[in-house]
Order: sequence, then C-alpha cells, then structure tokens
Amino acid sequence: MQNKEHLTSSLYPQILLLLGISGIFLGCAQYSTGRLSVGYHNLTAKYNAYVIARDKMKEADIALRKNRKEDYNQLLPILSPLDSVEARSVDALLQDVIKKASLVPDRHQNSRWVDNALVLIGRARLYKGQFTDGIETLRYVNAKGRDEEDKHEGLIWLMRAYVETKDYNSALSVAEFLRSQPLNDENTRNYYLVKAYLHQQKQEYPLALGILEETFNLMPKNEETARIHFAAAQMYDLLDKPKAANLHYEAVAKNRPSYDLGFFANMNALQNAALTDATISTEGGFKRMLNDRKNSDLRDRLYYSMGVIETRKKNYSKAIQFFQKSVQQTTTNTTQVPYTYLEMAKVYYDKLQNYELAKAYFDSSLILLPPNSPQFQKVNERKDVLDEFVKQITTIRTEDSLQRLSQMNPATLDKFLDGLIENEIAEQERKVKEAEKLVAQAQAMSTNSVDFDGNPADRFVLYNAVAVNTGKMEFRQRWGNRTLEDDWRRSAKVATLLTQTDNITPVATQKPTGNVPLVGSDLSKMTKDSPDWKAKKDALYRNIPLRKQELEASNQRIEDAYYKLGKIYKFSLEEPENAVKTFEKTLARFPNSNYKPEIYYLLYLTVSKITQEGWKEKLLAEYPNSSYTRLLTKNNGTIAASGNLELEAIKDYEKILALYQINNYSEAYAQLEMAIVTYAGSKMEDKYAVLRIYLLGKLQGREAYLKALNSFIKDYPTSTLLPRVREVLEAQQSTTVKKNG
Repeated sequence: MQNKEHLTSSLYPQILLLLGISGIFLGCAQYSTGRLSVGYHNLTAKYNAYVIARDKMKEADIALRKNRKEDYNQLLPILSPLDSVEARSVDALLQDVIKKASLVPDRHQNSRWVDNALVLIGRARLYKGQFTDGIETLRYVNAKGRDEEDKHEGLIWLMRAYVETKDYNSALSVAEFLRSQPLNDENTRNYYLVKAYLHQQKQEYPLALGILEETFNLMPKNEETARIHFAAAQMYDLLDKPKAANLHYEAVAKNRPSYDLGFFANMNALQNAALTDATISTEGGFKRMLNDRKNSDLRDRLYYSMGVIETRKKNYSKAIQFFQKSVQQTTTNTTQVPYTYLEMAKVYYDKLQNYELAKAYFDSSLILLPPNSPQFQKVNERKDVLDEFVKQITTIRTEDSLQRLSQMNPATLDKFLDGLIENEIAEQERKVKEAEKLVAQAQAMSTNSVDFDGNPADRFVLYNAVAVNTGKMEFRQRWGNRTLEDDWRRSAKVATLLTQTDNITPVATQKPTGNVPLVGSDLSKMTKDSPDWKAKKDALYRNIPLRKQELEASNQRIEDAYYKLGKIYKFSLEEPENAVKTFEKTLARFPNSNYKPEIYYLLYLTVSKITQEGWKEKLLAEYPNSSYTRLLTKNNGTIAASGNLELEAIKDYEKILALYQINNYSEAYAQLEMAIVTYAGSKMEDKYAVLRIYLLGKLQGREAYLKALNSFIKDYPTSTLLPRVREVLEAQQSTTVKKNG
C-alpha cells in the first residue's frame, strides 16, 4: 500500500506538467478565440510569415523599379503597368512572397494578419500576370476580411487589377464604393493614384490631372513622386497647357529624380518656354546641355527637341537640319531614332507636302518603332494609305512629265534625253567612287576591327545600325522597295529618269520593253555612238506618248489617279478640303469623265450645306437616271422600284467583298463607307455593317474591331447576324482574359 502511494506521489508532478503543456497547445489552436491562442498566432504569423513576405515584396518592387526602362517620348503611365515579362526577373522573390504569405491563412486563421497576407498573395499574382487568380484572391479579402483598412487596401489593388485588364466599368464600380469609405492616409493616397491612373488610361486627362493635383500633398519627396509629376506635365502638354506643364516639370527637380528623368524634365521645360513666348531664347539652355559631357548619349534627344521648336516656329528647313543632327548624334541607344523619323515624316507630309519623302520617313519610323507603342498602329495605317497615295501622286506627275516631253520639238527632245543619260552616268560614277571609298575604309579597319577601342563614330559604317537604316531609307527614296536579286537596277523604271527634271523621285509605272544596260560598269563605258546608248534612248522614247492613242491612255491614267486620290483624301486621310480640291480639279481637267456622277455625289457629301444643293442640282440635271441620283431622291419618294436598289446593293456588296478577299482593305473601306450611306434602309444594311467590322479590324486594329462589334449589337438588335456577332465578341473577350490571366 505504501509503495502504491509513493508511486502515485512521484507521478503527480509529471501528470500536471503533461496536462499543462497539452492545455497550452490546445489553447493555441488556430481556430481558438482564446487570448493566449490569438496572441501566439498573431506573433508567429507576423514574424514567421507576413513580415518576411512583405519584405520580399518590397525587394521585388525595388528591383522592378531599378530595371524599369522608361520611354520619355511616350506618355508615362502614372503607375507602372504590371508586366509579367518584366516580372520574370523577380519571379523567385514573388514565389517566396506567395509561399510565405500562404502560411498565414493555412496555419494562423485566428491571427490579425490573414487579410494582409492575402493582399500580398493577390499582388504577387497580379505581378506574375495571373490576373484571374489575383482578382479572386482580392475579392475574397473584401468578402471575408475582418479588418476594414485591410479590405480597403485589397479593394484598391482590385481596382488596379481591373484597370490593367482594361475592365474600366468594374474599376469604376470599385472606385465609387471606395469613395464613400473612411480611408486612412495611405489608402487615400493609393486610391487617388489608382483612380487617376484609371482616367489616364481612358485618356480622360483633365479628370486624371484634377485627382493628381489633390494627391501630390499626400506624397513623399522621392523619385516615384518626381516621375508622377513628369506624367502630369506630359498630360498638360497634351491638353496644350505648357505653362501648367512647366510647373510640374519644375517640381520634378524638387523630388530627387533620376538623372535621365531630371534631364528630360529640364529639356521639355525649355521646349515649352520657347513655344509659349517667342521672345524667350532657349539657345543658351540647349547649348549648355549639349556641352555637358554627362549628356553625351542624350544629344540626339536635345537636337530632336530643337527641331520640334523650329517646327512650331514654322522654320521647317532648320527643323529638318536639327532632326538630321539628332539621327547623326545617335550612339548605342537608338530608341530616339524612330520618333525623330516620325517627326520628319510629319513635317514633310503636313507642312512641306513632299509626300514621297514623308512616305520614306514613315517607312523608316515603322521599322524601328516598338510594336507596342501607341504610335505604331497609327503609323502603320498612315503607311498603308501613303503607299497608295504616293502611287497616285507619282502617276500624275510621271504622266504630266511625259506629256510635257511629248510637246518638245524632235531636236530639243533628242538633246534632252542625251542629257538625262549623261546625268545618270555622272551620278552612277559618283556612287561607285563612294562605294570604293567605303570598301577601302573597311579594308583599312579590318586588321584591328576586333580590338577596336577608338571613337565608336569612327567604326566602319556598316557596323552602325542607324547609318545602315539611313542608307536603306535613301535607297528606298530613290529606287523604291525592291526584292533582293541580281542586276536589280535592270528593272529600274525609265520614267524615273524622265521625271527627275521635276525634282521628284517617283515609283515608275512602266517597264522598258528591252533590257537597258544600267549596271555600273556597263553604264560608265557607254558613249553616244554605242548601241547601248541608242538602246537606252529608244527605251526612253517608248515611254513618251507621242501618238494620239498613247496620249489618250496617258490621260486616262491621270484621270484614274485623280479620282482615286480624291477618295483617299476623303475616306482614308479624312481631309475634306483636299478631297474637294482634287475632285474639282478632276472635273476641270476631264469634263467628260466617266467618274462625273460619282464625283458629283461625293462632292455633295463633302462640301458645306451652303454649297451642297449646287452639286445635287448638277447631278439631277445631268444624270437623272444614275444610282447616285436615285440615292439623293429616294427620301422624297421618287424611287419607283425598290427591288432595283436591293439588287444594286447585292452587286456592290459582292464587289467590296472581292476587294476585301484580295487584301485591298483601303479601297474596300472607301467604297463601303459610301455604300452604307447609299443603301441605308436596304436589306443588305446589316451585312455591310458586319463587313465594316472586319475592315476596321484590318485597318485600325483590335480596339476598333471590338468597338465596332459592340456598336453592331446596339445598332442592329433585330439582325439575323446578331448571334454570330455576339459569338465573335465573346470569343474575343475570352481570348483577352486568357492572355491577361
């Protein structure tokens, strides 16, 4: 008995200790609401998981900010877009964030850090481009979260996710809810920034700026604030408010910007000062920046800005000189070059009306522009239009030149053609000498090209990407786009020579009937008495319309070109004044044109209401039975047989569809725009509208395509084609979600 009592007394402390430890662990269960349990899980969740995940996220943010390459030629987004490609460099950090933050909801459900951890997980998902998962996580925080401030933070990131996926309606709904919530200072600042970013992405710049102006006083002085000031200044520039822009360019310097950011802010401020006040001289400021050795790799941007200033001052020749210097000053960083070419193209097109050079510079700009830049699609559209535009302009100038030659007396013409051949020989000899000089330079440098440590500008020209591209552009200006082939200049058009007297470089429309020796060595050996010289002159003669039949064919080509040019002005370039001038010139030069009734109708649609009736009366009087006359009079009930109109609608639809099928989108769109007006109210109207959707997609890109699909659903609710359009729209939206996810 005593032994049993002794055994019981010796085990009693151990039992108490075991019961105590069990009580502690049971009290620390993650679903317990006990004070001991909650305190334990708060401590463990914070320091064993959340803080580590938070610091990893900060590290990822710093790395992304450090690796970010800003394009100051573009409007800077207020918040840096979430790019999954860029985020690959910090993928390991983001994986650590998700791994560590996931421990909190998995093991510490009763801690106060669950909402914070879920927000971090949602952010990391967004950074990695997993938008669907990220959005679901952030929505869960809002639905199940316990802390109001954490829920607000999650909603702000949810709004950001919707902006990134271009779901602006959902983003606005979240913003409207948050507007009525009592946000703390940090959430208030972040909410304003995301809201401003939302309106910036929608190109609602006044709204974005209004929000930013109220936000800057909540922001610390750092590089990110300087960057947002720069974005605000750019938006003011877009709204043509240079003085307001300069206030923010000046604010950039007060917020510890990076060197490049400060440089571009200073340069843009100088540019605005010159544009707002002609009496202000910025020459000294630009000169100081050009002479600063720290700006040696930024001189191309300085010359570009100087060119922009001269363009605004209408000093176009000086502007072109500065733009050319900008290209010449380019070093290893060629990001500025496409924008310089683009500005030169605009000057040649809008100001100097030199469409051939404009086309060449648009082409060069398109080669180097980043495909994701906002200008790329616009330049691509302009290029396609200009290709056709220059073709018509060239036809007119070429045929006019040939007809002028046909008016010369035989002796003068013969002498003139000899002069053309002599000039071409001299030009070819000059180019051969230049080529020999380049070859000699290459041979001289070949011995030390591998270990070259001199000035990069002294390296062989073909090692310089910008110089090579410039050479390509000059080649296209002179010879047009050519396939790589032997003896490529044998296919040169003789008309090019004939029109050089007009200081243009056309893409010729006719080939010589024989092989004219145009290769360098053969050309230089030609003499006036040689058979080659005679063969070349004969080829030139064959292009001149000396007979009545040839002259009529030449006039027909000019008439066709004027007609097509007018339609390009009206439908593709949307320049109604030039369209009217071109159509009127066509009528004046070709009073019996077969295009006359259509031109009357197009003029009726294009001119002001005051002069509209005049063209309508001409059409009614001269062509009472044309389809264009019926169109103008159908609203007055003068169309006797609607069946004829439906038949014509079907025929025209088939013609336009054929143009679409052979990829002639510009001409198809021009004809379609007119047909939609012509056959409004017909049974074919919705089919025309669907074809227009596809043409917009080809000519203007995805956004225009989606917009047209949505417009069709609103405009044609009873169409039999509606289910198919909805199916296409849903498929497109599904594709967008998959890409973003």
